[in-house]
Amino acid sequence: MRLRNIWVQGLGIALGASLAACGGGSQETSTTTTAAPAATPAATASGQRVDAATAGDVKGTVTLTGAAPRNEPIRMNADPVCVKEAKGPQAQETYLVGADGKLGNVFVRVTGGLPAGPYPAPAGTPTIDQAGCLYHPRVVGVMAGQSLTILNSDSLLHNIKAVPTANRGFNVSQPRAGMTREQVFTEPEIMVPLECNVHGWMKAYVGVVAHPYFAASRQDGTFTIGGLPPGTYQLEAWHESLGTKTAEVTIGPDGAGTVTFSYGAM
Repeated sequence: MRLRNIWVQGLGIALGASLAACGGGSQETSTTTTAAPAATPAATASGQRVDAATAGDVKGTVTLTGAAPRNEPIRMNADPVCVKEAKGPQAQETYLVGADGKLGNVFVRVTGGLPAGPYPAPAGTPTIDQAGCLYHPRVVGVMAGQSLTILNSDSLLHNIKAVPTANRGFNVSQPRAGMTREQVFTEPEIMVPLECNVHGWMKAYVGVVAHPYFAASRQDGTFTIGGLPPGTYQLEAWHESLGTKTAEVTIGPDGAGTVTFSYGAM
């Protein structure tokens, strides 16, 4: 009889444990709330992370020595609507020169020294606007896989044609003002030319990079490449007519580095 009681008690304990594990018994529940983890820097394939606390910026300047070459005038007479939209005489921005020979429309990217990727795409969507029958900006950068917006702000037909070598080309029409197209380039490529089949003078260039460390110089010649971890990096500058230049820069303990590219006038 004593053995039977021990067996029954053991069975009761086992059943009780089973019911508790399956949600039986009391209706009382316990909820554990875990705070959302703090934002962490992007992980690379090697498991390294870009620590925002120690990352720094490369601040650079591009200069042109000597007299700036003359930009080719644009003759829009073949399209009276372009003449109206442009609001005055226009010229190519091949040489976008500011005060003291500072040079814009130069595409600068990191070419060496980075830890292995992949890297997340930069925030935001870069835009090329067709306004006044010109592309604005003339030089822009995107990360491979990042969306590029192409906007038509003119009240006339534009036909955008991309002529890449590593990426798939496209040829699309935007007949009305306000039309947009989202375009993604999947492969790194320096540079992808854009042109307009309707207005042959329209030109732009897209730099497609495998990481987010790139920039285009402004008319005052300045550019900033942000968020680089401490280290020494190789950079390359590209200009559509003047070619490429290379430089090296170090992000030190103070989290900043400076570099200058100098082109000689042709």
